Amino acid sequence: MKNTLAISSLHASTTGGKEILHGISLTVKKGEIHAIMGPNGAGKSTLAQTLMGHPGFKITQGKIIINGVDISHLPPDQRAKNGLFLGFQYPIEVPGVNFDNFLRMAINENQKKGVKKISPLAFRQQLTDQAKRLAFSKNIIGMALNEDFSGGEKKKAEILQFALIKPEFAILDEPDSGLDVDALKYIAKTILSLDYPFGLILITHYQRILHYIKPDFVHIMINGKLVKSGDSSLAKEIEKKGYEGYLNNVSLREAPR
Repeated sequence: MKNTLAISSLHASTTGGKEILHGISLTVKKGEIHAIMGPNGAGKSTLAQTLMGHPGFKITQGKIIINGVDISHLPPDQRAKNGLFLGFQYPIEVPGVNFDNFLRMAINENQKKGVKKISPLAFRQQLTDQAKRLAFSKNIIGMALNEDFSGGEKKKAEILQFALIKPEFAILDEPDSGLDVDALKYIAKTILSLDYPFGLILITHYQRILHYIKPDFVHIMINGKLVKSGDSSLAKEIEKKGYEGYLNNVSLREAPR
């Protein structure tokens, strides 16, 4: 199906054989924002990394399909070429790798066939414009990837990559963690200003970012399973009541083997 990311009955285990994800099914269409919420240890980051092909997790059942193409067993770079992007919860520093060269290469590598590669001049202008929109406190042009960036700047750098690469589907893993209110507003504003159709999975522990980016759908994740789905009112319910009711539910406490 075109314009769709379909996750079907996805089971995934660590390389040691411990199953973490237990039958995740989710369909995201372009133009939709899905928020996945859950307590620490629910499996949210594992889901994000499994979708992107992290070698530490193995899909044992189920499929991940983008626009009708099964990417379940493709390496991360091929998943990216098929339109998937992951913004990490903890972006790493990569000393010696120039940020703007890395990003321009990533953009050109992920261009569709027949699309002209972006020139250095055009790229530099886009990079400068988006960096201003995100209110970077330093000139990132020529800097090493994430090196000497603050936690907030690393998160902004992830959103900057998202904005310039323009993936068809993006997964943002707790983009609000460690951000002050102003940085959070800049990130939300940048995401909402993107002028092309994309689907978004927004993983978060709290509702804070959802005050600025209103999701179309909210899903609650407990112990590697999506246990409830609804609209944005579900996030407000969690803000008031927390996850205790789900955690105390005996049927959710133990995952199936």
